[in-house]
Formats: sequence, structure tokens, C-alpha cells
Amino acid sequence: MEATSAVRADRWLWAVRLYKTRSLACAACNAGHVEINGHPCKPARSVRPGDMIRALAGEINRTVKVLAVLENRIGAKLVPRYLEDLTPPSEYEKAREKTVAPAGQRPKGAGRPTKKDRRLLGSFFGLDE
Repeated sequence: MEATSAVRADRWLWAVRLYKTRSLACAACNAGHVEINGHPCKPARSVRPGDMIRALAGEINRTVKVLAVLENRIGAKLVPRYLEDLTPPSEYEKAREKTVAPAGQRPKGAGRPTKKDRRLLGSFFGLDE
């Protein structure tokens, strides 16, 4: 795999696994969720080693530094060769906090729902009688 001197932003974002598909990377660039060196970028903008990229991937605002460019997607174990992750740990914690138990689930071992619990669940799901 030969590295080039510059590559399209959407292609690089996809290749280093910041986005699942290249079309998602392209859509993020068009929506203004990707900045290179502090400036919003279009999908065709060139990415070079040393560039700082800030991208909104899901709910996490990722900040990475480009170490090398590549054209093809690589395995997850090889990603650290091509980028340096500068994302603050608070961003990852923010994403973990949002994962909560699904609504309407009871703790294991809580037993059969009482009449009050059933009514509460029924009102939540719109099953009022």
C-alpha cells in the first residue's frame, strides 16, 4: 500500500474509519461537520500529513492529526499509523453517559409487575384503558 502526498477528505475519513461509509463522510463534509485546520471543508478538499481534522462522528466530536495519507480502507489495528487521536476524554465520557437502559425494562429478579407497574407501563406505551 503506497501512500500518496494528498488525498480527498471524504476518502481519508472513510479509510481511517472515522465514518462507516464514504457517502457518510461526504455527507458530513457537506453538512459542515468536518473542519480541516479550523476551516469547514468540502469532500474533495485535499488532506495532507500534519493537518488537524475535527469531525462530528455520531455524537462524538473527534479531533485527529493526520500522520499519513492513504486511499484504501485499512484494518482497525493499523489506524494509529495514519492518525493521532487528540479527542479529549470528556467527549468519550459524554457518549457513554447517553447509553441508558431502554425504557420499560425492569431489573432482573424484580418479579412480576404489580397492578400499579402495569398501569404505569400501559400509560407509557399508550395502552390506557
